[in-house]
Amino acid sequence: MVPPAARTIAKDRPEKVRMLVLETDETHPDTYEEKGSFGEILHDLLQKAGAEHDPQLGIETMMQYVVEDDGGRVPEPADITDDIHAILITGSEYDAHGDVKWVLKLVDLIQHIWINRLDIRFSGICFGHQVICRALGSAVEPHENGEWELSHTPIKLSDIGRSLFNLPATEEYVYLHQMHADCVAFPPSSETTCRLDTDTKVHVWGTSDHTSVQGVYIPRRLFTTQGHMEFDEKMVRRQLELRVKSGALEEGRADEATEKADWMHDGLVFAKAVLRFFHGDDDKVV
Repeated sequence: MVPPAARTIAKDRPEKVRMLVLETDETHPDTYEEKGSFGEILHDLLQKAGAEHDPQLGIETMMQYVVEDDGGRVPEPADITDDIHAILITGSEYDAHGDVKWVLKLVDLIQHIWINRLDIRFSGICFGHQVICRALGSAVEPHENGEWELSHTPIKLSDIGRSLFNLPATEEYVYLHQMHADCVAFPPSSETTCRLDTDTKVHVWGTSDHTSVQGVYIPRRLFTTQGHMEFDEKMVRRQLELRVKSGALEEGRADEATEKADWMHDGLVFAKAVLRFFHGDDDKVV
């Protein structure tokens, strides 16, 4: 069920952004049958977000499966052509802090594009969030007590977070499904990498009880999330099943998380924010 190496979905919408989704995992077989790969699911979600914007915001999606241990390929810098405006890296069952060869190649690619393609905007989900932050000098590590953050999770917003989500000051939280035990220990900064200037504004847009860096925002360059905007109730339940089957998660803990799978989820709210970011609508936030 390995996805094809590279595919493109194009829709006739005005003001299109061309996004490259680097797929770092496969969906559950049942989810793949119903909805396709993570890239296809994200395309459909972002397309819906764009259709609800006034005026409409278009999205065109290219996809590349990058897990080289499973038939994928990490792109070369030359593959990132001038017509690509944004790169989104998906979540994964792999960890973002190890020395697996394809993960290291992905880190190198992010670092190269960050320096040499200032026109490209980055987003990342879960593993994607972590591996981009790693490429910019952050530490990624397991939670201090090995605890997972699973299913419905309230995320407390910073002022920047409220601005990004177009929420009033009275709104303190958004809610996203989670599926992780690793965390970004601290956000990128000019002190962690030479790839950020000393005057670069780096913002943590939200925190939770489990994870202090729920997402990072750098104006005109980066907008990441530890949570999964693309998940729904079925996907949460299936991903929990996969984690139990692999031995990564205890069945009792998965059962607790499954009970919250149908709770409030702001995936579309987050998708709208990411699409606005890709289109440059949020350049005025800071």
